[in-house]
Amino acid sequence: MLKTLAAQIKEFKRDSILTPVFMILEVIMETIIPLLMASIIDNGVEAGNIGHIYRMGAIMVVMAALSLLWGVLGGRFGARASAGFARNLRQAMYDNIQTFSFSNIDKFSTAGLVTRLTTDVTNLQNAYQMILRMFTRAPASLIFAMCMAFSINARLASVYLVAVIFLGVCLFFIMSRTTKYFNQVFRKYDDLNASVQENVSAIRVVKAYVREDYEKSRFTKASENVYNMFVKAEKILTLNNPLMQLTVYSCILGISWLGAKMIVSDTLTTGQLMSLLTYCMNILSSLMMLSMIFVMVTMSMASAERITEVLNEKADLVNPEHPDFEIPDGSIQFKNVTFSYRKDSETPVLSHIDLDIKAGETVGIIGGTGSAKSSLVNLISRLYDVSEGSVCVGGKDVRSYDLETLRNQVSVVLQKNVLFSGTILDNLRWGDKDATEEECIRACRLACADEFIERFPDQYNTYIEQGGSNVSGGQKQRLCIARALLKKPKILILDDSTSAVDTATDSKIRKAFAEEIPNTTKLIIAQRISSVEHADHIIVMEDGKVNGYGTHEELLKTNHIYRDVYESQTYNKQANAEEGTENG
Repeated sequence: MLKTLAAQIKEFKRDSILTPVFMILEVIMETIIPLLMASIIDNGVEAGNIGHIYRMGAIMVVMAALSLLWGVLGGRFGARASAGFARNLRQAMYDNIQTFSFSNIDKFSTAGLVTRLTTDVTNLQNAYQMILRMFTRAPASLIFAMCMAFSINARLASVYLVAVIFLGVCLFFIMSRTTKYFNQVFRKYDDLNASVQENVSAIRVVKAYVREDYEKSRFTKASENVYNMFVKAEKILTLNNPLMQLTVYSCILGISWLGAKMIVSDTLTTGQLMSLLTYCMNILSSLMMLSMIFVMVTMSMASAERITEVLNEKADLVNPEHPDFEIPDGSIQFKNVTFSYRKDSETPVLSHIDLDIKAGETVGIIGGTGSAKSSLVNLISRLYDVSEGSVCVGGKDVRSYDLETLRNQVSVVLQKNVLFSGTILDNLRWGDKDATEEECIRACRLACADEFIERFPDQYNTYIEQGGSNVSGGQKQRLCIARALLKKPKILILDDSTSAVDTATDSKIRKAFAEEIPNTTKLIIAQRISSVEHADHIIVMEDGKVNGYGTHEELLKTNHIYRDVYESQTYNKQANAEEGTENG
């Protein structure tokens, strides 16, 4: 874990080295000042030597100024190092997330990834700055002050040794008890973020169903869980301050009492006692700093483990050693394909699939909810890898292709359409970043999106809100189809991507595809028979298996599932038409 995190220091190594150097220089200055004070009292005040007082005073001012300078420089370099470390961590995590396959992403919730990129990185940034500054300063101050105290009077300095051992045991007890709570609290943060994210993204549904009170109670529960975990941890951490105060005042009383007796017996000078009391405060304040560092480090350990999980996660899908960069055509073959989302799953999602689709064909895929229609097409663009068998595109196993090449030639319009904030042209150019405006207009014409775009005042420069919230579901689907067409793919997969458009528009889109992109293999997943009945072949899926394969007419004769769906939809259409006639 430490090696993984340390790799992200990168260009901030110099700042990370200079910070502790300046902190040690600051401590050295602070350690010398009590000796100068002792000299002023013993050799200046008591001896009546004004010149000595002036000389020592001037040196103390210089030492204090240098201490301030080193402290400022240490703080400056520490801030740069910790902020840069946090920046690199976020960038490294984000870059690695972009390489994840769908199966990798399935391991982490969206809210969990957001928490790791925000709260967890901030915790680690604060901890790193504290380690560079305080974790260097506190032990150095403790060691230097202890050495100076023992050099003045070993008997009195032994009081500090007892205090350090006592506090060390107490801190170990406190930290061991709080660690488990901090490990749990960030998982509760994930739940809290998930509640917020889900509510904000689905706010229209929440309001439509008047579920504000329910969502408030969900958020309150998640927030309460975070609160309770922090309270449990803080209850134990509150012991830290009273124990520290008890130790500090006990040391002061012990040294004052023993020191006064030594002064009376002439075995200790007043100046030395003053120095010892100053070193007492240095030692105990160092212990206080160390306790704060341990609290921060304990909190950040949970964050560090969660961040390391993301950084060390390796993409399940990688390029072969010598990938193919050219796809000959859009033909597709499934050869005895079995697929499961989880390796330990007992029942496969797809079982023994054999299909042969020629380049340029239009193939419809129909089946009930959960029949694995989307799972089937996800294997073609290698969003997942098969568990057994092989999927071939252009006569070659998809695992032999360069991933970017494959996904550029297998264009998928997923079931859940996503648009990004920006203009319509910005969104379309996700398909081809170099596409001209004329190419974008042609793609929109094929997807029947031009008819509503041209009604907007700004037409193709119309701004799309985040998630496409200012366009309808059907408009969003047509924009996503146009975006996919701009890739000029050899295979186009529409995963129930025309469900929100009317049947007339659906028919226009299919007609445009047949005329304008005849050489592109088209796979259309649909719930409506009318969307696939004119396809060259239709696949009927049931429980992860191919239940039927053929033309519309063949399946009506041979496949009862297809026939039942067709009759059901035809009956409903006729019933609606008759109802409309009666109402008319």
